[in-house]
Parts: sequence; structure tokens; C-alpha cells
Amino acid sequence: MSARFQAVFLALCMSGSACAGDLMDRVFMPLADPLSTLPPVIVDGAMLPGDTTAHSCAAVAETPGALTLAAAVDLALCRNPQIAGAWAGIRVQAAGLGQAQAAYLPNVSASAGRQHSRTSLSGAGSDASTLSSNLMSVTLGWRLFDFGGRAAAARSAQALLDAALASHDASLQAVLAAVVQSYFDAQTAQSASQSRQRQEATASALLETVSRREQRGAAARTDTLQAATALARASLERSRADGAFRKSLAALVAVMGMPGTTRLTLADDLADPDDAVRGELDSWLAETQAQHPALQAARAQLASAQENIDTARAEGLPRLDFNTAHYRNGRPNQGATRNTQETVAGVTLTIPLFDGFSHTYKVRGAVAQAERKEADLRELEQQVAMDVAKALADASAALANLAASKTLLDAAEQARDSVQRRYDRDAADVRDLLGTQASVDEAQQERLRCLADWRSARLRLLAVAGRMGRWALVK
Repeated sequence: MSARFQAVFLALCMSGSACAGDLMDRVFMPLADPLSTLPPVIVDGAMLPGDTTAHSCAAVAETPGALTLAAAVDLALCRNPQIAGAWAGIRVQAAGLGQAQAAYLPNVSASAGRQHSRTSLSGAGSDASTLSSNLMSVTLGWRLFDFGGRAAAARSAQALLDAALASHDASLQAVLAAVVQSYFDAQTAQSASQSRQRQEATASALLETVSRREQRGAAARTDTLQAATALARASLERSRADGAFRKSLAALVAVMGMPGTTRLTLADDLADPDDAVRGELDSWLAETQAQHPALQAARAQLASAQENIDTARAEGLPRLDFNTAHYRNGRPNQGATRNTQETVAGVTLTIPLFDGFSHTYKVRGAVAQAERKEADLRELEQQVAMDVAKALADASAALANLAASKTLLDAAEQARDSVQRRYDRDAADVRDLLGTQASVDEAQQERLRCLADWRSARLRLLAVAGRMGRWALVK
């Protein structure tokens, strides 16, 4: 397609004519992936660790009812901009691989034009000659040998594509961890808000009871004032808990990539665990070092940097190219001739001799870049190991806290019931009843917090280790 036609086509599009972007792609890029560099994940979708099917956004509801953790994860996988950026990164590196592989193919170009010339001699009455010709040419260039430069560039591009795929998997795990943390923060805040509402209702009912006892002369005025104080304090705490809950919902909406105006209703997703985190730290670390997608991405980037060293070195070595061309009525940008045809073919050996030491510094730069990538890999290995150790410790501690929180809640409820019976028989005052009720409220909050901490820590450990899939969300 000539440059003139492209310019006219683009001008029509920009002037308001009917022209869609996909039509331009079909005209200028008729083959979407002629060298088959796009990985299958682009077509089949991403597969999370441990899952049996790829995640599909087609079945994800945009406005779910009661939001479960699984639904929150599905929305984040489809709408989070971090994942969208990693997905685009795969396409970028696949295009880079296609460019590297294209270096093995010949380059063919054609040109056409019309030239008109008029020649006359100086002086009066001199004759003039004119010449009009159609110029056409076809050229072909093909690099035959380059001491492995193209091969190293292709291996480097493939390594970068592998790194992009692993980075996408790492982004999935990072987003999953963020969604899990935000979801259970919201669950904890919701539980705290509901607990404060129950405390307010209990304090209100207690005030009514004490007021009736005061009217009958069975309670002192100070008891009524203490009950009223407890109700005011409960109302204040309930208001604070409501604000914290709304703030946690806003954070959850943001991490899912939903609009800020989205209104969420959380499902009841806190329950006693039916499994536990098993395994020692050494086994977790060994498996993480072998499978973590962020480490795989860093290793692939290191491999690409090492291949770039060979690419830089090959640029300073000889290269052999084959060229052929066919001209009609002269060559481009030269004087036209009539009814001539010319065919040229040849082999060119290019030997770099001196470039002002530019090649030397380019190789040194490639070596330094590889050393930097190696240092980044070691740093990431240490960071991942530390994150896994911390997450495993948090999960183990959260699991141990569950039993203690259940014991605490049972003891507080028994103490409250005992004082309630004594208060009904006038054997205890209102301060004892308020104290035991406050202990029950605190124990209930601790129980809910421990449940949320356990589920969050368990899933966060899987995400930090790079092993979290949708299968883990339903347990």
C-alpha cells in the first residue's frame, strides 16, 4: 500500500468519515499474528494455581447481591487495572518476539512513479527533447548469517515473554491477596458495627429495665444514671464502628476496580474453619522458590539480559546479506531512461572495523544489566522468603487464637448469665451486670476478629506463596 493512499485514508478517517479502528487494522495489518507469537493464555484465559478451568469474565455479574469473597475476587480479576496492565504487557512482549523472529525473513519492497523531463539547448531556435517514463522497482534483502545475533535476540524476546506471563500470574496473586485483606477488613468492620448495634440495643433495654425498677423503688437513681451513661457510650461506639465499616467498603470497592459510587452488601462469610495450614516453613519455602510467579518472572528477565549480551557482541562481528533488485526505466531518484530493464543480485559481507568504541561500551552495558537483574533476583528471593515466613507465622498464630477466643466467649456468656440471674433476685447491682455485658461484647468482637484473621491469614499465605486459586476461596 502506497504512502499516498495511507495518507488519504487517514485524512478521511480524521475528517469524520465512517471509519472504525478495526477496519484500519484489517487494512494496514491484515494478519493479526502471522508468526504465532501470542501465547495460548491470550485465547484460553488465565488459569489460577490449583484450578481446573480458566477464569472467564463472561459469567461474572457486574452488580452482585450479597458479596461473597469469591464474587469479590471474580470482579477484581476482571476489572482491576493492575491485572489489565499485566495482560497488555503479555501482548507487548509477544509483539517483541514477533519482531525478533521477523529478522529471519526477507524484506521485500516495491516502488512506482512517473517522471517527466524536458531538455533544451541554450540559444534561439534550439530544439528541445522531452522524456516521460514510468519508473518501477522491486527489491529483496535477506540476511544470511550474523554470528548468532538474531538467535540471541529471539531468545531474549522469548524470555521477556515468559517474564510477562509470570508477571501476570504474580499480579493475579498480588490482587488476590489485596482483595482478601480488604474483604476481611470489611467483614471485621461489619461485624464490629453489628456488635455495637447489639450493644446499643442491649444498653437501651437495660435502661428501660432499670428505669422501671427505679419507679417501683427497687433500684436507686444512680443505677438509672449508670445505665443511661452506658447507652450513650454504646451509641458513640456504634457511630464510630459504622464510619469504619463504610471506609473499609470504600477500600474494597477500589481494590476490585469498581466505580467509587458502587454500593456493596457483604454476605455472611465468617465461619469456623474446617481445615488448617499444614507443613513446616522449610517445605513452604522450597515450594515457593520453585513455583512463585514473581521469581519465575525475575529469572526470565535475567535470562533475557544474558541473551542481550550475546546480541550486543554479535553486532561487532561480520554479517552476510543477500540482495536482489529489478528496475524498469531507471533507478529511483536517478535520471529516467526509456524501455530499459535492469536486474541486480549480489552478496554483501560487512565487517565492522572501528566505531569509536561504541560497541565495547554497549557490551559492557549489557553485562552490567545482566548483573543488575541477577542482584534483583537475589533480593526478590530474600523478600519472598521473608513474606512467606511472616505469613506462615500469622496463619499459625491466627489458628491458635481461634480456640482461645471460643473459650473466652463461652466464659464471658456464662458469667453474664450468672450475674443476670443474681440481678433478677436483687443479689447484684447494675454495675456488675454492665461489667459482665461489656465482657461478653468484647469477647464476641474478639471471636469475630479471630475468625476473620484466620481466613485472611490462610488465604494471604497461599497468595504470598503464589499458590492461591479460586478453589481456596470456598473453604
